[in-house]
Amino acid sequence: MLQVTFIKAHKEDIIARLAKRNIDATQMINDAIAFDEDRKALQTSLDNTKAESNALSKEIGNLFKSGETQKANLLKEKTTQLKDTIKNFEQELKDKVDALDELLYKIPNVPNPIVPAGNTDEDNEETFKEGDIPKLHDNALPHWELAKQYNIIDFELGNKITGAGFPVYIGKGARLQRALIAYFLDKNTAAGYTEYQVPHLVNEASGFGTGQLPDKEGQMYHVTADNLYLIPTAEVPATNIFRDTLLNESDLPITITGYTPCFRREAGSYGAHVRGLNRLHQFDKVEILRVEHPDNSYQALDSMVNHVKSILQDLKLPYRILRLCGGDLGFTSALTYDFEVFSTAQDRWLEVSSVSNFETFQANRLKLRFKNSDGKNELCHTLNGSALALPRILAGILENYQTEDGIKIPDVLVPYTGFEMIS
Repeated sequence: MLQVTFIKAHKEDIIARLAKRNIDATQMINDAIAFDEDRKALQTSLDNTKAESNALSKEIGNLFKSGETQKANLLKEKTTQLKDTIKNFEQELKDKVDALDELLYKIPNVPNPIVPAGNTDEDNEETFKEGDIPKLHDNALPHWELAKQYNIIDFELGNKITGAGFPVYIGKGARLQRALIAYFLDKNTAAGYTEYQVPHLVNEASGFGTGQLPDKEGQMYHVTADNLYLIPTAEVPATNIFRDTLLNESDLPITITGYTPCFRREAGSYGAHVRGLNRLHQFDKVEILRVEHPDNSYQALDSMVNHVKSILQDLKLPYRILRLCGGDLGFTSALTYDFEVFSTAQDRWLEVSSVSNFETFQANRLKLRFKNSDGKNELCHTLNGSALALPRILAGILENYQTEDGIKIPDVLVPYTGFEMIS
């Protein structure tokens, strides 16, 4: 959520930068400023009325002490009227604050100046590419066919148990899945991230804190009886660890990693591009998260990008990095880099990670601050990234490592799987 002080100080720049998202934010920004001016005027009126009421109460006390009962009772009538006025001002102020907050919740984060303009993912900028695309044998198959051939993932069984988008991993498929999770966590903790195990359901306040609510409630599974939400990513519970928290500057940076299953309702389209593991309702992901000093957050973002690169290098998968354009940028992000792995059998790129800097956008919603060297409270910057999401990584491994004799396991994973081939 943007701060009103920031909006007032950078009004024209914010409108211009939000235009990169293909949004004309002029009316929203003007309304936010007007609501805040009304709020301040109401607060002043409320404070003045309270001061007047307090002064009269003191005067009434003195009049009673001096025996001037008639004058005191006349003033008591006025204080009764002032109390009603105060009550009305308090309600008007609450309504105005609620209206301002509701408006601010609808304004997306301001893109970093280096975010390219654009409408769709076709306008994203490729910033890096690495790895050789393997040449497969003539009978190479997409991962959903490999899964059936080697009995390692059963999509139909998952559909029977729950519905489409809930696969069942079997035997070496389940072992490979577990190996990837363990490897990612070990890689992240070796890089200095502290491992957390977090809840898989969150309350409404947590959803608002990281920006899933009210923007993405239709994409989250809602447990209505308890008003809880299944998490779409570990980012939500892990970041909310620090909701309503005042840190010391010396506490920064805070670095966290965690594995969770993730639940998303948005899957629903059809075709080969969402077949198999390409898009699921439930999937596993290992996340990395940082809480940073504002001066250091973009250096931290580069560090996270390099860390994810190192994982894909270890897996020896061909990949590329994209800087997302304004039209493809997430609601809460100021700058996002997507990682895509090339699926040779499908002849297409598959997104496997997004690494984002939210600057103060989430921290303002979370009330996540630190006390700076001047003793003043300042909003932190939050960042997060997938390191990594498993379904498309698994798809990339199955397809790119397939041979006529079976599927070879990447060398870095063999100590975790205990086998070198799926055959």
